[in-house]
Amino acid sequence: MKRILFVCTGNTCRSPMAEALLRELAQREGVALEVRSAGVSTVDGLPISSHAAETLRRRQIRHQASSRALTAEAVAWADLILTMTSGHKRHLLERYPQAVEKSHTLKEYVAREGEVLSDIEELERLYTDLHMKQALGEQLSEQERSRLLQLEAKIPSFDIGDPFGGTLAQYEMTADEIAEAIHMLLDKLR
Repeated sequence: MKRILFVCTGNTCRSPMAEALLRELAQREGVALEVRSAGVSTVDGLPISSHAAETLRRRQIRHQASSRALTAEAVAWADLILTMTSGHKRHLLERYPQAVEKSHTLKEYVAREGEVLSDIEELERLYTDLHMKQALGEQLSEQERSRLLQLEAKIPSFDIGDPFGGTLAQYEMTADEIAEAIHMLLDKLR
């Protein structure tokens, strides 16, 4: 059984909605999965936002969990880690570089364009090199820095917007965006 961890900032909006949506859709379609979520900047025990709860309720999806901070245990538990933004992914990999092979943004993971995926892999290698060199007090070469900036400008955004503090309609749009990616994820996992 595959274990999937969704990650966002506070684990009160996007990642809990993704967790609940995937759990529900996988159960309906008979796909055996374990699903959790966590936040890169939160504490354990906060309730999900009222708009996230209402958005799930309107879709007849139950979600009772509260926020969880991202931990080494959660990273080790997961077979696949799907973040809501590239910033979450960078934050995750700065703290847990051993997770590089299993960490992706949700939209990146379900993308179908081969050239974009190879550009992402190259960019991830450059980010890893950057972090290693920074830890050693070094810098990227001018050529590496130029390539990194070129790739950042070229690759489309794979971020899911943050509805935190927004209207119920914004939460609904975010949930629609997540649900679309979750359907592609289930196709890919089959």
